Amino acid sequence: MTSVSGRDKILVTGAAGFVGGHLLRRLAGTRPVVAWRRPGGTKPSGSEGVDWQAIDLEDSAAVMKGIAEAAPTAIVHLAGAPSVRTSWQTVVPHLRINVMGTHHVLQAVRGAGRPCRVLVVSSAQVYQPGDSPASEETPLKPPSPYGLSKLAEEQLALRAAADDGLDVVVARPFNHIGPGQSAEFAVSHFARQIARIEAGLEPPSLRVGNLSTRRDALDVRDVVDAYLLLMERARRGRVYNICSGQAPVMRDLLEELLARSSATVELAVAEERLRPNDVPVVLGDPKRMSSEIGWTPRIALSQTLADVLDAWRSRVAADPQA
Repeated sequence: MTSVSGRDKILVTGAAGFVGGHLLRRLAGTRPVVAWRRPGGTKPSGSEGVDWQAIDLEDSAAVMKGIAEAAPTAIVHLAGAPSVRTSWQTVVPHLRINVMGTHHVLQAVRGAGRPCRVLVVSSAQVYQPGDSPASEETPLKPPSPYGLSKLAEEQLALRAAADDGLDVVVARPFNHIGPGQSAEFAVSHFARQIARIEAGLEPPSLRVGNLSTRRDALDVRDVVDAYLLLMERARRGRVYNICSGQAPVMRDLLEELLARSSATVELAVAEERLRPNDVPVVLGDPKRMSSEIGWTPRIALSQTLADVLDAWRSRVAADPQA
């Protein structure tokens, strides 16, 4: 196993995304960081000291060259298409970026011939749906094209560890939320609407999807801490759930957000927020992360919800079109 310390150079793919931004803030000043973003995008602000590079993960030659030149000793592979809901309309792009992008990263690490730990971030969406907490041994039966793409991605990673001896670890995070998340995702979607209603920018009608679902939810900052601990302590070729073991009802999360607001709203079901195959319960078993890695979540969900709402209030105040 590669020893990952504060002196090692770490490469973060998908660094311009929601989780990537939180990870870069966590790494700031601790070690050399190379951050990959999509070509054509804008380099995020507030990440001084980071070596930003525009790399297309679907371009095998570019990935090979980028990893050879960066020579990282650790890679956190976050990049990918992240949406369950949109995966039903964009199956091929999800497969291209999630599967081929991961293949190109692993191929480049293999070709570089240097010790390098790779954390491949999969998803709880690979599991067969059920009411019981999903452990790492739960049958794998993805209920969506997104989940299928993540299962293929992690199978590539596990075969690279087993067949080629690469130092690869797979994380299966469950739902995570926090400041800066896209309004594509439910809690951020609610918070954005509440902030805009409070500011008088929208009528007091809050568009929602299915509020009866239950989701194991974590603060993104706890998830980032879990990733860094996995880089230091995980066993090669092993899979780890990142979850809380609790699955609140989505309606309860919305009601807690509304309780933090002076706005009076009515709820309206929006067809575009409904998924073709919405899993009723997504709940994880966190025992392996606790016993082997020593990680448990620290941030209360109530604090996370408050931070998300405050972040949207600030953003809407600065830019009413946000």
